Amino acid sequence: MRLRKKPHTLEKLENFSEFITTEKIDSSRAGNWRKLFGNENPLHVELGTGKGDFITQMAEQNPQINFVGLEMEAEVVLKAARKIDEKNLSNVKIIVFNVNNIEEIFAENEIDRLYINFCDPWPKKKHAKRRLTYITFLQKYKKILKPSGEIHFKTDNRALFDFSLEQFALANLTVRDITYDLHANEPPENVRTEYENRFSAAGVPINRCVIAV
Repeated sequence: MRLRKKPHTLEKLENFSEFITTEKIDSSRAGNWRKLFGNENPLHVELGTGKGDFITQMAEQNPQINFVGLEMEAEVVLKAARKIDEKNLSNVKIIVFNVNNIEEIFAENEIDRLYINFCDPWPKKKHAKRRLTYITFLQKYKKILKPSGEIHFKTDNRALFDFSLEQFALANLTVRDITYDLHANEPPENVRTEYENRFSAAGVPINRCVIAV
C-alpha cells in the first residue's frame, strides 16, 4: 500500500543531503561508490529500505562496511534519514530510486552483497515480472555483484519464497542456508526488520536463504 503524499517531504529531506539523494542520478555514480564514501570498504545494498530500521542497525553494527539503501517512497526515506542522523552514521546512504534501474547506478562487480527484505510479493500471476526475485531482476543483480557476491533474501510469503527458489535455479545461482522458519532457531547475527518483527509477533514463519553468485 502506497503512503499518502505529505507536503514538503522533499524539502525536509534536503536537510539530510549529506546521506540522502532525492535528485535523479546518472551513470557517473556507477563505479564510484567507494570514492563517495572515502574508503575501499565492502559495499552492501538494500533493496527497499523503508523506514530504515534494518540498514541503520546493520550500519551501526558494521562500521567497516558501506551501506546503500534504495527506496521509492520519499515519505519513508524521511523516517530513515532521521534515524541515520540520530545515530550519526557515516557509512550509510539512501537514494530515492526505482530498483528497476539498478544497473544504471552500480558498475559491474561493484557490490559485495544485496539484501532483499520482505519485498512486495505481487501475488497475481500476471504481475510475476514485478517481483524483485524474478529472473530479469536476478540477471541485473548478477552483473553488479562481485563474483563472490551474495544475495540475502527474507520474506514472510511462502508462495513468493518457493517462486524465488525456482527463479534462482533458472538464473544458475547457488542457494544455501534455506530455512522456512528463521526464528525457530534464530542466528545471533540476524537483524530484524520492522515487518519481520510484526509478522513474527503474529506467528507467521519467516523464510530466508542466501544466494551465491
